[in-house]
Amino acid sequence: MRVEYINPFVETSYRVLKEVLGGADVKRGNLYLKSTAMPVMGVAALVGLAGDVEGRVLFDMSFETALNVASRMNGEKLEAFDELAKATISELANLITAQAVTKLHELNFKFDLTPPALFAGQKMEISALSGGSGNVEALIVPLITECGKIEVNVAIREHA
Repeated sequence: MRVEYINPFVETSYRVLKEVLGGADVKRGNLYLKSTAMPVMGVAALVGLAGDVEGRVLFDMSFETALNVASRMNGEKLEAFDELAKATISELANLITAQAVTKLHELNFKFDLTPPALFAGQKMEISALSGGSGNVEALIVPLITECGKIEVNVAIREHA
């Protein structure tokens, strides 16, 4: 996986989170690679990528973190992970990926996005991409905020 694909997602995630959380401190944890299925923390917004490359970006967080982020973004304390909270987390994923893909377009990479799909539940797991040349590793970038930890999980591969 080329770093040129990853950096825009990491940088944009950091910047957008800082902005939508009202200037809150955002720290980047240690990056790691994962090549097998991995459990989701509770709420995951998934955006598919197609074009020069194929893949997906997943924003993974606990229910508590999702509720904290949605509350902060809406300027009011949300009591339940309801439709407003779900729409807010989907919009966060949309904001980040759209801005990252715009940066990639400026670097002459061309891809399209799928609308965010939101998954919420316990004991779910996301598998790495698989295909003709085997599994594609996912790069995980933990972002720690005062609202909780959000993992940006990027799996992209170039067409053979």
